[in-house]
Amino acid sequence: MVVIPAGRFDMGSPDSEDGRADDEGPVHPIKIAAFAMSRTEITRGQFAAFAKNAKYRAGDECWTLEEGKVEAREGSWFELTYGQDDNDPIGCLSWNDAQAYTKWLSRMTGKKYRLPTEAEWEYAARGHTRTARYWGDNPDAACAYANGADQTAQEQIRGASSWSVHECTDGFAYTSPAGNLRANPFGLHDMLGNVWEWTEDSYHDSYTGAPRDGSAWRGDGAKRVLRGGSWNNSPRNMRSAVRNGYKPELRYSFFGFRIVRKLP
Repeated sequence: MVVIPAGRFDMGSPDSEDGRADDEGPVHPIKIAAFAMSRTEITRGQFAAFAKNAKYRAGDECWTLEEGKVEAREGSWFELTYGQDDNDPIGCLSWNDAQAYTKWLSRMTGKKYRLPTEAEWEYAARGHTRTARYWGDNPDAACAYANGADQTAQEQIRGASSWSVHECTDGFAYTSPAGNLRANPFGLHDMLGNVWEWTEDSYHDSYTGAPRDGSAWRGDGAKRVLRGGSWNNSPRNMRSAVRNGYKPELRYSFFGFRIVRKLP
């Protein structure tokens, strides 16, 4: 875990940011209390330890990319076809699965673990930067910092020849080992790329009315917010402000999570 200091920041993206979507605004000030966040996304090995101890089964269907198509297929996180090992970030997890993990870890340790709020996530991802990405505005510098769609993916994944990619090569077509690439200014790895990360918040299609104290924005829960993009995402979706919303029971091979802990 890494201690993220208290601070203030402007959440969202300005109208001038290349690739900006409407749900990234309006830009609004946020005050954040200090918290601890996992240095990397939760790994396959960490989730496997939970699943074994708690006798937890994370479903038997996952949306995966195979033969150039993303479709719902039989299987789960331990049956991904692209050769993960225990050091890779966990995939094929729903928001409900992530919640089960945090509740188990809280019981096991006696400390309060949970998913980050959306505001905490963006504050942590930016690391006091104001550019589109925590390394700057140039998407083609991504390969040192984030595992997204790049020339490696374009060469090795069937159907990826038509993808919009980062013009660089990180050597990983799918997930890369957690923490393998450079950290952001807060010492966090893979805040962009590798797998989308679930947050506590319900999805809203704009920030109008959003809380400004860093707390989770509750709603009807029909969709939950994911942040950060993944190994198959174009430069447009590999920015600190990018948001996504999916039903909490859905599992995709590029959906994972990281955790936070409340500080005394």
